[in-house]
Amino acid sequence: MSAITETQVREAMSRVIDPELRKDLIELEMVRAITIDGGHVTVGVALTIPGCPLKATIDGDVQREVGSIEGVTSVLVDFTSMSEDERATLATQLRGGRPPAPAGTLSISPKTRVIAVASGKGGVGKSSMTVNLAIAFQQLGLEVGIIDADIYGFSVPGMLGIHQRPVTVDKMIVPPVAHNLKTISIGYFMEEGGAVLWRGPMLHKAMQQFLQDVHWGELDVLLIDMPPGTGDVAISLGSLLPKSEALVVTTPQAAAQRVAERAAAVSERVNMRVIGVVENMAYRVCPCCGERDDLFGTGGGESLASHLDVPLLAQIPLESTLREGGDTGLPFMLSTPDAPAAIAIRELAARLHGMRTQDPLARIKKPLKIV
Repeated sequence: MSAITETQVREAMSRVIDPELRKDLIELEMVRAITIDGGHVTVGVALTIPGCPLKATIDGDVQREVGSIEGVTSVLVDFTSMSEDERATLATQLRGGRPPAPAGTLSISPKTRVIAVASGKGGVGKSSMTVNLAIAFQQLGLEVGIIDADIYGFSVPGMLGIHQRPVTVDKMIVPPVAHNLKTISIGYFMEEGGAVLWRGPMLHKAMQQFLQDVHWGELDVLLIDMPPGTGDVAISLGSLLPKSEALVVTTPQAAAQRVAERAAAVSERVNMRVIGVVENMAYRVCPCCGERDDLFGTGGGESLASHLDVPLLAQIPLESTLREGGDTGLPFMLSTPDAPAAIAIRELAARLHGMRTQDPLARIKKPLKIV
């Protein structure tokens, strides 16, 4: 049996991906000294910060990859942390070698498609729709991020099972990652059970930080889980992201439809182009007889789409697995991919992806309606 070489170990380390930075440890220059003593291998790894929340994940991945080398009998990972200069160098690398952007510059690529998932009222399943739609986009091979813009009622961290604070690299916030989705939420900065008591200017500042200080990288799609209603956050995002699109979520009830119309009107007034309507909780399929049950009535989504002169893109059935996924931190798109609601959301993602246009004339919003 041939002796283990440092080249073999480095090749194995190139297969270990930092869960948040989405690059391998060799490329990120996180690998330090490698010591080989017979079948025992010690690998030095410099984490971005002391006490990195994903240290255990990196340790397990190194153990697996280096341990797969023929002749290796044990692997020890010797963790250290980067110096300030090394973190500054890493931040420059993450920016593609560019210097820090001037204050006020968005960190989102101009190529990124931004879709705000909006509703007029709470309780229509907007947040769960955002999370599961993001998973569906990701399954299409797209790089996807989520901004939880519902500052007062944040729920994305719990729905994705994320419990750690974001890592900061030289004033650059690295968004936590779950299920290959990059995410940011005010919930990552709050203590358990904490509440946000902010007025409008603070909300605007939070949105600025989410769009300017977070390292999003080259996203294909950025979904924004909007708060219900027509308040400060919608106005802020409209000014910061004037070319974004809005997807309006409603339920079949007439009351939900009327409130959603107001949310759509605000989206257009702040230069978000409304691209379509999704009717959530459209019906329930009885698990016993298979009959369709219109628990919340019918026609709300179709009526809203007609009033807004946009397509009704999907009708998503009501399922208990959707609620269970939100409670456990495992989206039902992953836990029950063959459920009717999961199939409908995958079809919605495919339809939205097919609707993307690069024609600037097609992005000119239609004249504002008075609702």
